Amino acid sequence: MLVPMTRALIVIDVQESFRQRPLWDAISNPAIASDVARLVAAARAAGDLVVWVLHAEPGSGTSFDPASGHVRYLEPLAPETGEPQLVKTSHNAFTTTGLQQLLTQRGISELVICGIRTEQCCETTARVASDLGYKVTFVTEATATNPIAHRDAPPGLSVGELLADPRTLPASAVIERTEYALAGRFATIATIAEAVGSAGAILTGS
Repeated sequence: MLVPMTRALIVIDVQESFRQRPLWDAISNPAIASDVARLVAAARAAGDLVVWVLHAEPGSGTSFDPASGHVRYLEPLAPETGEPQLVKTSHNAFTTTGLQQLLTQRGISELVICGIRTEQCCETTARVASDLGYKVTFVTEATATNPIAHRDAPPGLSVGELLADPRTLPASAVIERTEYALAGRFATIATIAEAVGSAGAILTGS
């Protein structure tokens, strides 16, 4: 038996802007778009809401400037008719958008979060969502991030210099620390298979 849907998949910043940056060569999950597509397909099949979020920095002259033409979804991702699309200018997906109002209007109480970057926009959104009272599932496997330079590293490091610096925090460590920070506090950590299976269970009412 079908039950009313109260869950939404939030797809955060899976956009061409990141692929245009040199750091993309060190991305933890170059297949992020395909992984997110699996979650999107499962959410649609279950009747869950899919919300698309892009990050923009107007006037910055970067790949996040809408004028660059790169503030668009990575292929093969594409919203379907009726799926909300939001553009944010803050790290989390709530502060500079109408996301909370949208979710309230739709009766959503549970969020599934995926996207780029694991510890930045995705984690920050999960933390805010939890504080707002949402039940949050964080699908780390469908996120991606980069190694992070040490705070004392000089600006403008090339990818090679970043990776050669022993003080650089590897992407795997960034992801692990994000999971430690979120689990049991702000979110439940899930794999893609677990998230897809959960969506299927809701669809069948089991």
